[in-house]
Amino acid sequence: MAFRFEELTIPGMLLVKPTIHGDHRGAFQETYRRSAFREGGIEAEFVQDNAARSRQGVLRGLHFQHPPRAQGKLVRVSRGRILDVGVDLRKDLPTYGHWVGVELDEASGNALYLPPGLAHGYLVLSREADVNYKVTAEYAPELESGVRWDDPRLAIDWPLEEPFLSEKDRQLPSLDQVESTLRWRREE
Repeated sequence: MAFRFEELTIPGMLLVKPTIHGDHRGAFQETYRRSAFREGGIEAEFVQDNAARSRQGVLRGLHFQHPPRAQGKLVRVSRGRILDVGVDLRKDLPTYGHWVGVELDEASGNALYLPPGLAHGYLVLSREADVNYKVTAEYAPELESGVRWDDPRLAIDWPLEEPFLSEKDRQLPSLDQVESTLRWRREE
């Protein structure tokens, strides 16, 4: 078995644990195989790959795209360590407004799948981190949005009080402010 899939407390959000094969030369792992992911409950079709390098203390997020280009994301770390967070923005679910955070790092090789309808963000915990993620819809700047990383309504337990933020992320609205623009349901 190349992967184990662990369901998290937000519906559709899965921790993907790969099998790592190591010997005197180093290590090998698969990072994605469509048939295995489908068997594990991820039937998404990925259409774009992204990569970001960030230094310690950088927080990116919480980002999402509205339908019809809402993005599911498969996030992994190829170097370093992050706290990866998903916030459920699907109003028709009892987990609306709930968040789940998972540490991802290069040693475990674990990945996190976030279905469409979740806001996504991460905080770099190591000196530097390279984060790679596949998305299910291409980037559409006219549909992008986000929620403040420190929204008291979400009460995310970030392990850093003053992260480094982009000016854009510093200006993101609260969940209360963005709530009226949320347009998707679970099936989208």
